[in-house]
Amino acid sequence: MKKPTLLENFGLYFAWIVAVIATLGSLYFSEIKEFVPCQFCWIQRIFMYPMAIILGIASFYNEKQIIKYVLPLSVIGGTISLYHYLVQKVPGFAEIKPCVQGVPCNVQYINWFGFITIPFLALIAFTLISILMIVIHKKSK
Repeated sequence: MKKPTLLENFGLYFAWIVAVIATLGSLYFSEIKEFVPCQFCWIQRIFMYPMAIILGIASFYNEKQIIKYVLPLSVIGGTISLYHYLVQKVPGFAEIKPCVQGVPCNVQYINWFGFITIPFLALIAFTLISILMIVIHKKSK
């Protein structure tokens, strides 16, 4: 009999931890550092915050079939994060001006190492969750 891998045993917990860290990170930036979220930031939060709850419940019950709920949220949120990052970093995208009210979407509150911005951090979180969901799904078959 094959011994279960680390991801088979703890993949849901890892995904849940990523979602919780991303959620707490976004709250830290807006509530503690007082960075005002732009429209794209709010949309990304709409996709990340429920995953912190859904993945927590799925981890508690070891529900590996959660992919059908989590993967669409993480792929859509990741796509928005990627577009937001391109708006910040690629001059041609910034000219589109998707955020017409409030904080401009090309504002970079952080710019660590010249490429790590808040949408980049969100993109990493969405990507990790997506990868973990796909791996868990393949292993559970």
